[in-house]
Amino acid sequence: MKSYCVLVVDDDKEIRDGIEIYLKNEGMTVLKASDGLEAIERLTEQEVHLILLDIMMPKLDGISTTFKIREKQNIPIIMLSAKSEDTDKILGLQVGADDYITKPFNPLELIARVKSQLRRYVQLGHFEGGAKQIDLNGLTIDQSAKEVAVNGEPVKLTPIEFKIVELLMTNAGRVFSISEIYEKVWNEPSYNAENTVAVHIRKIREKIEIDPKNPRYLKVVWGIGYKMEK
Repeated sequence: MKSYCVLVVDDDKEIRDGIEIYLKNEGMTVLKASDGLEAIERLTEQEVHLILLDIMMPKLDGISTTFKIREKQNIPIIMLSAKSEDTDKILGLQVGADDYITKPFNPLELIARVKSQLRRYVQLGHFEGGAKQIDLNGLTIDQSAKEVAVNGEPVKLTPIEFKIVELLMTNAGRVFSISEIYEKVWNEPSYNAENTVAVHIRKIREKIEIDPKNPRYLKVVWGIGYKMEK
């Protein structure tokens, strides 16, 4: 695996140092921060490919930090949480975190999740200089700026909506099942995912289609799933 840079954010020094050892053993570069404000500062110093982010921290907690990062960047974020923080984990995913892992965690699981997120973002073209702009008959997505527009008019999408559009546009013409969309975007097993995906698809159509009931871009393939029309 390419040598990626991971930012570890936790107010517990022992946890930061322990994670650093695991990541460096995998050939990764590690930056560390003890709170959200320091993490945001670290992001201006060096290119970071993934963030491991604790939820409960002083000065700026993990939820607020994720929200601020997502205003400008789409770096993979894995949240570190205690079992008692289920509500915060859900909120973290809603504001843009990609995954979470519960403390105390197995180092092998942590490394597996980190590698999984890095692979997914490489496949979507975020790293290796692969970020680009795609145009499908007036619907454009700029992966560098994290922007979507229809005929030049900006469209405001939530982080999850952006990920769905990005997945479908970078694979235009390919049909994705509901389970595939859920697993790739939410990065978790797709149990009872139909309603969740359908709600997001409907909201996306309302934003990008002139006539959402007769979509030009985001098509349903009945009995199979969805695709972005080439």
